[in-house]
This record gives sequence, C-alpha cells and structure tokens, in this order.
Amino acid sequence: MTKLPSPLPPLPAPFLYFLLTLMPFLVISQPPADQTQTILLTIKQQLGNPPQLSSWSTSSPPCSWLEITCTGGAVTGLNLTNYNITELIPPSICDLKNLTLLDLSFNYFPGNFPTILYNCSNLQHLDLSQNIFVGPIPSDVDRLSSSLRYIDVGANNFSGNIPPAIGRMPELRFLKLYSNQFNGSFPAEIGNLSNLEYLSMPYNSLFTPAKIPPEFGKLKKLTFLWITYANLIGAIPANFSGLSSLEYLDLSYNDLEGPIPKALFQLKNLSVVYLYKNRLSGGIPTPIESLNLTEIDLSTNTLSGSIPEDFGKLQQLEILHLHFNQLSGEIPASIGLLPALKNFRVFSNQLNGTLPPEMGVHSNLKEFQVCDNQFTGALPENLCFRRRLTGVVAFSNNLAGEVPESLTKCVTLRTIKLYGNNFSGEIPAGIYTLFNLSDLMISNNSFTGNLPSELGWNLSRLEISDNKFSGQIPSAVSSWVRLVVFMASNNQLSGEIPVGLTNLPQLNTLNLAGNSLTGDFPTTILSWENINTLNLSRNRLSGPIPAEIGNLPNLLNLDLSENRFAGQIPAEIGQLRLTNLNLSSNQLSGQIPSAFDNLAFNTSFLNNPNLCATTPIPNVRFCSSKTRKSNDLSPKIFALILVFAVLLFFFTALLTFFMVRDYRRKKLKRNLAAWKLTSFQRFNFTKANILAGLTENNLIGSGGSGKIYRVAVNNSGDYVAVKKIWTKGKLDNKLEKEFLAEVDILGTIRHCNIVKLLCCISSEDSKLLVYEYMENQSLDKWLHVKKRRETDPARHIVLDWPKSTLPSSRPSMKEVLQMLHRIGPVEGSEVKKVGTEYDAAPLLASANKYLSSYTRSKKVADEDGDYVV
Repeated sequence: MTKLPSPLPPLPAPFLYFLLTLMPFLVISQPPADQTQTILLTIKQQLGNPPQLSSWSTSSPPCSWLEITCTGGAVTGLNLTNYNITELIPPSICDLKNLTLLDLSFNYFPGNFPTILYNCSNLQHLDLSQNIFVGPIPSDVDRLSSSLRYIDVGANNFSGNIPPAIGRMPELRFLKLYSNQFNGSFPAEIGNLSNLEYLSMPYNSLFTPAKIPPEFGKLKKLTFLWITYANLIGAIPANFSGLSSLEYLDLSYNDLEGPIPKALFQLKNLSVVYLYKNRLSGGIPTPIESLNLTEIDLSTNTLSGSIPEDFGKLQQLEILHLHFNQLSGEIPASIGLLPALKNFRVFSNQLNGTLPPEMGVHSNLKEFQVCDNQFTGALPENLCFRRRLTGVVAFSNNLAGEVPESLTKCVTLRTIKLYGNNFSGEIPAGIYTLFNLSDLMISNNSFTGNLPSELGWNLSRLEISDNKFSGQIPSAVSSWVRLVVFMASNNQLSGEIPVGLTNLPQLNTLNLAGNSLTGDFPTTILSWENINTLNLSRNRLSGPIPAEIGNLPNLLNLDLSENRFAGQIPAEIGQLRLTNLNLSSNQLSGQIPSAFDNLAFNTSFLNNPNLCATTPIPNVRFCSSKTRKSNDLSPKIFALILVFAVLLFFFTALLTFFMVRDYRRKKLKRNLAAWKLTSFQRFNFTKANILAGLTENNLIGSGGSGKIYRVAVNNSGDYVAVKKIWTKGKLDNKLEKEFLAEVDILGTIRHCNIVKLLCCISSEDSKLLVYEYMENQSLDKWLHVKKRRETDPARHIVLDWPKSTLPSSRPSMKEVLQMLHRIGPVEGSEVKKVGTEYDAAPLLASANKYLSSYTRSKKVADEDGDYVV
C-alpha cells in the first residue's frame, strides 16, 4: 500500500524564515520578571499543577524553565505538548503580552474553541492539535492575532462548517484542519490566503460532498496540498496550473472524476502526486515536465491508454504505481533504466509485450509487481542485481522460460508469486532455501523436478499445484516446521505419505489431490492441531480411514474422495465441525456415522456401494435392521440415549402413578356419593374405608350369593367382615323395602352369641353387610378339616367347646334355634321366615359360640324374583 504522509511532514525551507520571525528583535513592553513569574505560576495552578511543571517555582527564573522560550528576557514561547493536561485553557495565558508561540498539542484540553486566545495579540504560532475540543470553529476566528502565521487544529472533534472568516487571516502560511468531525463545507475563501504555503484537510469524511474550489488555483505560494478522504467530487480544476510552487499533492480516496489536467505534470516543482482511489479517466497527460517527481501514484482509477515514454525522463522517480487501471500497450524500456526506481506496480491492467530487460540493473529495485496482465517472454534476468528486491509478483500472465538463477542469491526476497504462467524447467534449488522467503507460489505452470528435502526457515506458504513435479514426498518433510500452507495437487507425486508430514504443527492447509500417492494414510498423526483443510482426493490411497482424523480440533474441510479407502467411517469423524466432507468413490462399508446421516451431506458418500444410511440420502442405500447395530453409536451418544430412556421411563411411571391415584380417588368419590350407609351400631370407620378394602387380596370366602371380605378399618389391626351380596339386577321398590326392613331387624338383634351386624351399605346394584369379624372362621371348616388350608390361621387352634353343645350331624333350623335358646336369650325380634335348610356354616368357631349369616345369603332376589332366607 502507498505510504501516506504523516500529519506533520517535514517543513519546507521557506519555513525557516518563518521561524526567525517568531523571535523579533524588538520585544513589546516587557513586564517585570517577578510579574511574569507570578503569571506563569498562576497558569500552572489553573492547569491543575501537572507534575511535568514541577520545575516551575520561585527558586528559578522563568527563562530557565524547559517549557519557556525567551527573547530578550521576555517570554515569547510556551510549549506544553504531551503533558496529559485535562483542564480548560487558562485565561491568564494571554497576560503574557509578548507570547508569539503557543503549543498545547497532544493533551486533553476540553470544551469549545478557546476564544480567550483572541487576547493574545502577538500570537504567530498556535497549535491546538490532538486534543478533545468540540463544536464549530467560531465564525469570527479571524479575531485571532493578525500576525498569526501558523494554526493547527487537527485531530480534534470540531464540527460544522469551516468558516469563511478563516480566509481573512492575511499572514497565514500554515493551515491544518485534518481529522475532525466537520460535517459542513470548506470555504472557497481559503483561496484568498495569498501567503498560504501549507494546506492540510485530510480525513474529514463527513464533509458535504463538494468540488475543489477553483479559487484554490490562486495559491501561488502553496507547496503542500493534502485533501484525502474529504468527499471531493467533480474534476480537478484546470487552473491548478497556477500552483506554481506546488511540491506535494495528495487528493487520494475521494470521488474525483474526469481527466487529469494536462498542466499538472508541467508544474516544475512538483515531486509527489497521489491521485489514487478516485474515478479519474482518460490517459496520463503528456508532456511530463515535472522532472523533480519522486513519487507517482495514479492507481485504482479508470485511466486508459499507454504508459508515457516521458516517465523514462524522471531520473529521481522512486515510486511508480499505476495498478488497477485500464492501461494497455507495453512498458517503455526506458523505465528499466531509471536509476532511482524502487517500487514498480502496474498489476491489473491490460499491458502486454515483454518486460524491460534492464529492470533491476540500474536501481535499488525493491518491489516488482506486474501480475494480472498479458505479458509474454521471460522474467528479467537481473531483477535482484542490487540485492534489494523483496518481491517478484508476476502471476496471471503469459510469461515463459525458466526462473532466473540469479534469484537464488537474492537474500532479501520474501515473496515469489509466479502462478498462472507458462514457466517450465526446474526451480533452482537455492530458491527453496532463501532465508527470508515466506511465500513461494508457482502453481499452474509446467515446472518439473522433485520436491526439496529442505526449505528456508521462514517459508510458510508453498503452492506448487498443477505442475509436473514428480517423485516422493521427502521423508525430511518434518523439517518444514514453519509451513502453514502446502498445496501440491495435480502433479505426479508418488509413494506413500510420510509420517513426518503429520508433524507440522503450524500446517493449516494440505492439498495433495490428483497425484499418484499410494499406501495407507499414517495411522499416527503427530501434530496437526491447526489444520483446517485436508484434501487427499484422487490418489490411490488404501486401508482404513484413521480414527485420529476425528481428533483434529480445527478441521473444517475433509476430502478423501476417489481413493481406495476401505472399512467403516470412524465414528470419531462425526465429532468434527465439518463444513465440507467428501468421501465419495471409495470402498467404504457399514453405516454412515449419525452426525452425517442427513441431507446436509447428501453428496459426501457417493459411489460407496457398501455404505448405508438410516435416513433417505440420494444414491446411498437404506440400512437394514441387521446393519443397524448399537455399537455404531459412540459410547457417549449411547450413554446419553440410555440415560434419557431411563429418565423417560421413571417420568412415565411417576406420571402414570399419579394419574391412576387421581382416577381412583375421583372414582371413589363418585362411588361414595352413590352408596348409602345405614348404621346399626357405633363404629369408627367410614364407608370409604369399607369400599377401599374390597380387593381380591382381602377376599376370605365366596358362595352362591356373594363374597366375604376381611377389611382393615384402621392402623391398629381392627377388622370387619364385609359381605357383598350377588345381584343379577336392580331390586324393585317392594323387594328393596322388604330387604331394608329385614336388615333393620337384624341390626336390632342383641344377643351375646350372635355376630353383630354393624351397618348396611347399599347402592342401586350392590348390597354390603358389615359384621364384626371373628378370627377363627366358621364351624363348617372345623367340622370339615379338609376345607382348611395350611395357611389358615385357625388350623392349629384347639376348639374347646363342650361336646354337648356341638351338633353330631347337619342340624335343622329348629335345632339351631333350640341351641341358641340353650346358649342364651335373643334380644330384639323374631325371625319372620325360615327356609327349609340350614347348616353349620353360620356358626362361627370361637371361644364362645356365635351365629352369623355372613357365610350365607340372607335375603336376595334370585333369577325368578323369589327370595330365600
């Protein structure tokens, strides 16, 4: 890139006279020394007593202080540059009546433009640059000293317009307005500053787009004009021919258009012309009479025509930049004879012919950039004759022949870019080992030979693709430790890939596609932590794809297509963050790793008949159930799936538990509402306790008329016997009333040997009779031992009733009643109807004798509507 001048370039010789004017021989009325000292100490205090002014004290005279300049014993200069001052400018500064120079640059002075300086009536040099001033420059800025010759307000935050009043400062010679926030315009009145020698307004990109005022052409004493990045439009004024003293012109980075004025290159004193990055058109004007030109940069425009022969007359020319234009024709041979030429850039034009053969012989040539043209012939033999050349950039031409042997002695070379030509032959061996060479890019030629065993210490980019290099990759490749890019595709390289190639820690890009490499890929990758792109396609590599490739953290592009790789694709490769993957045309088998089993990689696995996918991918067969194996999953993924499945199972089970519990509770509530409880005794349970206990686990007996349940009613071990009576349908109202009446009678019976009926719980289609529970079960099971199970709790209890009370055979109901009368009286009422049969089942075996009906039906409807007791 063209070097931009600094904001404070060396001052021209005429300024020496100006410096002398700052030291007048006669000093205006000088205040007493002690008064001057008091003023300066006040200034120090108002500036916040900066530590840099610690020498300011009453113990020494002001003229001995470093920041003070005295003339004839009077203070004429105050220089406080780069003192990190953050206070406002003290108003007492102008109490120094003889002050001619005030430099406050490179501080942090805040606020608006300091109009208090209007009181410094003898000020000639004012530097306010590199501070944090804001706001507009006052419209009455011409109230500053009429003697002012130098003003620098650059690198602040001034905004608005540059006022026309600035053109009413007749003695002004240096005007610096660079790097502000001006968002208005600059005045044509600047052209009235007839003594102006230096005008600097660059880096004000917020300027309103404007043309260069023709009035600027009247500045006959102007030597330096710098207005880059300033939104200039239109054409360069033709009357710039009036700038007879102009030495330095920089109008770069604007939007200027039209031709370059013919008179511009006729200015006798012109030495530097920067017009790059505009939209200038037409040809380069001739004749060129500015024989003092040292730098010409007309790049990045739309200039056309040929390179003028007159450039060959510029004996002081060091820089010639004409790139990015539309120039055509040949390079004048005389340019190769220029004795001072250092930088020559003509790339990206339409130039043709041969390159000047004397180029590099007569000057200290450093840069030679002629790429992207239509040059033919050979490279000049002596480009590095003076041993100063740093770069040969000649890619994208039609150059032919061999690379000059002389370049092997060019120790200053850093860049060689010759790709896209017709060069042939072998690269001179010494070029590979040039110590300072960092880029060797010679692809797309016809170079031959083998790869070097040794590379220069600083070589980081080696591009030799699309040539005719042959032989093996040298085993000493591990010594190429600085290599970042190695591109050698489409050559004739053969043999195996050496393990040493994987020991290049800085390697970012490796492309060996389109060669004849064979054998397995190295199973051990030593040091490829930075590799981004790996392309080994179109070779004859075989064996498995190494799983170690999956451990390359920065790999984004992987192409192993058109080889003979076999086996499964390592699951580790699925862990990479690949943006491009191509494993097509190999002999791979098995299931594609799950990370690539999607349409984003639908062209990555073509022509591998034994590969399969679990999702539809074009030209890849679908995996059968036999090929879908769990071990295709990586352990981490399998573990995640397993954990997820377990969590899902427990969540589902928990959810089901709560849903079933809520359903049962709701169902119980609905059922409770449908059940009616009729109590006959006092008890400590609810119908909910009874209904909840009617489960198969609590079943203790069943018969033709119902089931008997043993139901716990509390946590203390208390039980009741619940008889659920079979019903084949709803009882009609008459039978319902009769049933309830008889249950009511049973509930009122009081006898010490009859089991108490505690309550009746009924609904429309079910009847529950709740009795006291007798632990030892019925007499029937005692009389018929075979009916008792081994697990019956009463099996081993001794029945100690007197034999006289036990029936010898099946008794009749009359005998049962007689037995009850012998046992004791019955309180309550009589039995209204007695059937023809009764057996020992209702007699419960206990320490006492009890009669119960909860092993037989009492009164239920049969299928014919009759009922029995």
